Amino acid sequence: MTAEPLTIRAIAPADVPTIRAIEVATFPDPWSAQAFGSMLEAPQGISTAAIVAGEVVGYLVGWRVGDEAELANLAVRADRRGRGIGAALLADFLLRLDAEQPPTVYLEVRDSNAAAQALYRRYGFVAAGRRKGYYTRPAEDAVVMRRPGAAVGRGD
Repeated sequence: MTAEPLTIRAIAPADVPTIRAIEVATFPDPWSAQAFGSMLEAPQGISTAAIVAGEVVGYLVGWRVGDEAELANLAVRADRRGRGIGAALLADFLLRLDAEQPPTVYLEVRDSNAAAQALYRRYGFVAAGRRKGYYTRPAEDAVVMRRPGAAVGRGD
């Protein structure tokens, strides 16, 4: 866990350039600034930023529609990884979803991203399928993970 105080709050429009920079540094096929901007306006969207020492160091974007939800994007700045920030963002997202009737949550993750898959498993996600060739840069399958509508795990 991070030794510095961590705050999770809604993403503000002014955060988008920093979030986009984290996105570009993290993913070979990054979302555009416009994609992030449109998520901020989506009524079903949940877009949060992790703040440490006044700086955005990570973010999560997802949404809920009825009894299902999707975690669409989660990243932490490279120099802040391994400090529990991704876990904190994920736990916050699941708690927000579980505030009412807990939905079934889906996500796709690169087949090679063992660290992310381990994090998701700690929070109750299980492999539910595979999308062949889902990622193109580089070409790779996605593992589809699913978390049945239930109380959030502690992530210990």
